[in-house]
Amino acid sequence: MRLKLPIGLLGLVVLAGCTSVGSLGVIAKSSADPLALLGKGHTVKDLGPTEGQACRYFALAVIPWGNSDIQTAVDRALDKSGGDALVNVSTATSLYGFVPIYNVFSFTCTTVKGTAVKVD
Repeated sequence: MRLKLPIGLLGLVVLAGCTSVGSLGVIAKSSADPLALLGKGHTVKDLGPTEGQACRYFALAVIPWGNSDIQTAVDRALDKSGGDALVNVSTATSLYGFVPIYNVFSFTCTTVKGTAVKVD
């Protein structure tokens, strides 16, 4: 019993993280014209569920690489499915730190899930 407590505390000190979650109605890929997509006279084809993720990494809290914005995650999800937009979108952003006291390595990821649609 005495050994479990220090190992658990060590685990909390070495790895810390948090997540926030939200939802959106519709989000389009970056190259699409949103006004044209929402205009009248279009048919919409349901391409099914898809998911995309974008991450940004930090070494020693000063050396960043990658891109964790929501548009990158949406573009990746739509590239997989060939769609023009996502509907019924849920988003999650997570931040993880390894040895957070010293910021040795950390990363943040944005994940989007939704139904891909193709507008004709």
